[in-house]
Amino acid sequence: MAKLYFRFGAMNSGKSTGLLQAAFNYEERGQRVLLAKPDVDTKGDTDIVSRLGMTRSVDFLISPATSVRELFAAHAAGDDPDALLKHVDQKPVACLLVDEAQFLTPEQVDDLFRIAILDNVPVLAYGIRTDFLTHAFPGSRRLLEVAHTLEELKTICRCGRKAIFNTRRAGNDVVFDGDQVAIDGQDVWYESLCGSCYLEASGGRLGA
Repeated sequence: MAKLYFRFGAMNSGKSTGLLQAAFNYEERGQRVLLAKPDVDTKGDTDIVSRLGMTRSVDFLISPATSVRELFAAHAAGDDPDALLKHVDQKPVACLLVDEAQFLTPEQVDDLFRIAILDNVPVLAYGIRTDFLTHAFPGSRRLLEVAHTLEELKTICRCGRKAIFNTRRAGNDVVFDGDQVAIDGQDVWYESLCGSCYLEASGGRLGA
């Protein structure tokens, strides 16, 4: 039976790099993979962008109201209306890899679970657990609830300790206002911090 994996970590913990490495490993063995990400992640447009400089286009984008399982089935069968080749015999998909999975809806995460169980295709979902206020993203919360395997990808704080929080900044100022989703580079940037450095930067504030 295939499984749903959630590989999570703070910003700059190598999530996209790990996803691209996993795709390479499958393809090096002659297996077919599909890559996807939520369309709310506008960084790189249709590309998955690693901070090491590696990029790769996704096979499909996921809109908030769409069924991930239906999108997956169409692309797995070669029925993508935007594809150059349609209705052709294709290798079965060996794995679905999803970047920025925190931006999925809980219903879409349930679709990932169904793909693993009912379609017998492993799903590797990569994302962060919490926002700049230390609140769980809905997609991440659901992944923590239903994924078969949880794997933490670690990164370090500026002090050298393990980073667990994502601090939002505008310039050098720590920001506690705004929507839950604000893409890095669009007037804001993020710094991964340990608990001590987060509380120091926030003046002792933890969440809203």
